[in-house]
Amino acid sequence: MITTVPNEALQELACRIEPASTIARKAAIEKWNAVAKPIGSLGMLEDDIVRIAALVGSEDFSLAKPAAIILCADNGVVAQGISQCGQEVTCAVANNIARNESSVCTMAKTAGIDVIGVDMGMVTPAESSVIRNRAIARGTADITQGPAMSQEQALRAIQTGIELVEELKGEGYDIIASGEMGIGNTTTSSALASVLLDMPAKEVTGRGAGLSDDGLLRKIAAIEDAIEINHPNPDNPLDVLSKLGGFDIAGLTGLFIGGAIHRVPIIIDGFISALSALIAKRLIPQSTVSMLASHMSAEPATQSIMREIGLSAPIQAQLRLGEGTGAVCLIPMLTMAFALYNGTSFAQTGIDAYDPNLVKTLEA
Repeated sequence: MITTVPNEALQELACRIEPASTIARKAAIEKWNAVAKPIGSLGMLEDDIVRIAALVGSEDFSLAKPAAIILCADNGVVAQGISQCGQEVTCAVANNIARNESSVCTMAKTAGIDVIGVDMGMVTPAESSVIRNRAIARGTADITQGPAMSQEQALRAIQTGIELVEELKGEGYDIIASGEMGIGNTTTSSALASVLLDMPAKEVTGRGAGLSDDGLLRKIAAIEDAIEINHPNPDNPLDVLSKLGGFDIAGLTGLFIGGAIHRVPIIIDGFISALSALIAKRLIPQSTVSMLASHMSAEPATQSIMREIGLSAPIQAQLRLGEGTGAVCLIPMLTMAFALYNGTSFAQTGIDAYDPNLVKTLEA
């Protein structure tokens, strides 16, 4: 039986989020306009730097210590044959993260980004204590047979994501790339997207890690069965999340809310991360203040999700690896833009500055 979590729990979280600073935003725009280059010429990267300034409340901030946090969890729906591989792969990748050998670790090393793995609910725990154990349970239930988790478990996972942001901020991290690992989680995400976006399962479901035609049909059928059996309420995001989601998705939802509470920018990765950001927005609309888009996933529902969140992705590279790799790609771009933001001004060069009134620029 699913017990409903009182709205007070979410209202309390919402009350902890302060709005973006209009003063810091204006100061950051003015600082950009003083840099010796054409106004607005770094496009979305300038927007992101201004967005971070407004979030942290100052035009002067740091991006010196970035992290990528990878939330790992298993999903019972794998029993329906919706994935090429079994749940043992989730643990195997987590162990690779612990050894700093996974795909995201290899990419992050080149950019000086620390990768932090978290067990949100794997069936098999990681071998190394390097993976932070925050498991809500040892995997979720099969959504084709009933709810994935209770609402209490969903809220605990959200709270865990919030606490992880607080921990990382306390460890000195300035910006966090979000990522996940969990066999079957494109199925849970597509089920969530189908309900939250009011779109047929076949329109929001992709091949994930590379399903065959038959595998894709099984995946769509599993999603349709899960929705029919669980009757999720689209007007209650927590109900939808608990019935169709995963501990990784719930944790990522908390990560975005935590970013807003603790004033830390959180980078959205691909489809699953974006879906989690959408749930965060549906639960607490002001949580979008912490979000930065990285790339546009190849999964079908991503564009609809990003439109609702209100963000555009600067990287259009057809990335589909997962593990937070797309979000990690944004960080070097941001740090280069940030270097220019703090670079040579028109006043230092003796060149006349552009007049912002004569140039289409960022909205103040």
